[in-house]
Amino acid sequence: MTDSFDELTARFLSWFKELPGATFSDAIAIQDLRSRNAGRGIVALRDIAPETVLFTIPRAGIISVETSALRAQVPSLFSDAGAGSSRGVADDDEDPSAASQLDAWGALILVLLYEHLRGAASGWRPYLDVLPATFATPMFWTPAELGALQASAAVAKVGRESAEDAFRGVLLPAVRAHAAVFAGSETLSDDELVALAHRMGSTIMAYAFDLEKDDDDDEGEQEDGWVEDRDGKAMMGMVPMADILNADAEFNAHVNHGDNELTVTALRPIKAGEEILNYYGPHPNSELLRRYGYVTERHARYDVVEIPWDMIEAAAVSQLNLSEEAWAKVRGQLDEDEMEDTFVLERECPEVTSEGTFPAAAAASPPRFAGLPGDLEEQLRDFLRAVRAVDAALVPDKRKRDELQAAITAQALAALEAQYPTTLAQDEQALAAAAADASPGLAGDRERMALVVRVGEKRLLREARAFLETQQSGETSSVKKARLE
Repeated sequence: MTDSFDELTARFLSWFKELPGATFSDAIAIQDLRSRNAGRGIVALRDIAPETVLFTIPRAGIISVETSALRAQVPSLFSDAGAGSSRGVADDDEDPSAASQLDAWGALILVLLYEHLRGAASGWRPYLDVLPATFATPMFWTPAELGALQASAAVAKVGRESAEDAFRGVLLPAVRAHAAVFAGSETLSDDELVALAHRMGSTIMAYAFDLEKDDDDDEGEQEDGWVEDRDGKAMMGMVPMADILNADAEFNAHVNHGDNELTVTALRPIKAGEEILNYYGPHPNSELLRRYGYVTERHARYDVVEIPWDMIEAAAVSQLNLSEEAWAKVRGQLDEDEMEDTFVLERECPEVTSEGTFPAAAAASPPRFAGLPGDLEEQLRDFLRAVRAVDAALVPDKRKRDELQAAITAQALAALEAQYPTTLAQDEQALAAAAADASPGLAGDRERMALVVRVGEKRLLREARAFLETQQSGETSSVKKARLE
């Protein structure tokens, strides 16, 4: 008989409290939040004061290359794991179990595979049992479900095929080469092991902390501390209890990295019944969905749109009415190897306060689109200089260049929005209908999240286009005024 959700939670909590050095405040509790699609979460049982330590995780309780027995059993796999951030596939003539094939990501997947296959023998079994077996991330969506994201750049970032190539090219050979260590792996087919690797990889994506040992502080003194570093990927680890916390753009708790432990403390007063929330960073909903499998209203302010340079070029050719001969000459003026392929449009957003809230001023002055990315403007200026070098009459002066720059970008943004099969109005109507459905089911929830992503992107596109129209109108008025004077 399968243990119930609550039984697994109780066993995990009991296991956690028994970890040497662990603490768990009696002012909080793990609760079942599946009714709001939030899985497990931690909720305040009574009012909590700022700076209260909510719980402490000892370093030894983290699952990592350093703490798992796998490293001692197969040291050749991990002698250099985590030193790089590439996720490439092994060359055909290299030893598949060589340490050079593993980055921090692959190393932790192997560790989780090992601990999972150990079953009850794993010291982390109660923790592993509360981690999800299925995920709402696009990695596991069907082609039809991915189609609901429409023209969003999020589709290209799913990366299932490249991940599977890495699993089959690096991790699968490593497991097969050490079948005696990976207990029970010999009973699994290659496809089953790869599916398990996908599950472990998605677990890491959604729950792992990227950690690195910090041996030098600002004063140059030695310090055996831990810092979170989502870019460096010097070491990754699964942190029991910290990953039970859900997260949002406004939050009330913070994970602090100490010498031998991580502590989670309250940032501001927390009322009884409030959920304890962590912070994953100012991510757009598309990135929340890709990494963690959810979206939130508060993260909409951080939504972004990626516009390919080839769309800008196409709009420029159209606006300038360049012939094929002229276009070829312009391209000859450009160093295309040095040009960026994609640019990110985003809003100007004030940072959250030290208490994890949006600034009070944000209510009166909400996040807004305040201008094109500087690197896009610079590259477009270089492009127009190349046009001028070919035919000065096309861009006679700075005023004309600025007018063209705004018109070209506006046309490119309109072309990008036109790639979404549905309109913003249609999506907003569909999203309102989805919100009214109390129990949409798995497929329906994925459709709803896709709607949230593409509505956010279309709203930002509209804001950017409105900004450019205002800019063009302002320039036109200035020109008229100058002529009158």
